[in-house]
Amino acid sequence: MKPIMVLGVALIVIGVLALAYQGISYTTREKVLDVGPLKASVEKQKTIPLPPILGVVALAAGVILVVVGNKRA
Repeated sequence: MKPIMVLGVALIVIGVLALAYQGISYTTREKVLDVGPLKASVEKQKTIPLPPILGVVALAAGVILVVVGNKRA
């Protein structure tokens, strides 16, 4: 398989995942209280939103790369 086709397939997978999940969530731990031996922390969930247009662009670019890679064979 040609490198251009591998890149195209990877972009298709990334585009589908971006459309399906529409964001990346992660958890952070922050200190709220730190007084001597007494310590308290809170876990906060944060999300990095992925706009749907990003998934569509990655999907379209992947399809184009696969088609171009197939024509050059």
